[in-house]
Amino acid sequence: MDELEKIVNFITRTNWLLFLGSSLVALLIASPKVYIGVFLGGLIVTINFHVLKNTVTKNFNQKRVLEKGKSLIGALLVKYYLRFALTAVIIFLLIAKRSVHPVGLLAGLSVVVASTFIAAAIELTKIIFREAV
Repeated sequence: MDELEKIVNFITRTNWLLFLGSSLVALLIASPKVYIGVFLGGLIVTINFHVLKNTVTKNFNQKRVLEKGKSLIGALLVKYYLRFALTAVIIFLLIAKRSVHPVGLLAGLSVVVASTFIAAAIELTKIIFREAV
């Protein structure tokens, strides 16, 4: 497993841990609408990241890219934007119907950003300490 795969797998695991942890904290200390916002926001973004990871892993092996070329990349972009649009519609409906508290939803949607930040901080720390030795 190369370094990039390790980082992506770390982010995936951290997404699920942060999602579960933030949902549990919101359940214990927040109002029901905030909890539902955190839960649904975290679920949406974590599943989205997981699907994106699987799509890229499945479709971007060297042989397949050489065979399919631009048509493969175009198809992946279409899938990406369709998933993005669907996510936007779901978020819009959740807020428009006042099913969730927008701040809770925003907190839940920040799970992948937090996971990526943690992974970047860990990798940066490794680089700094490797150069210091």
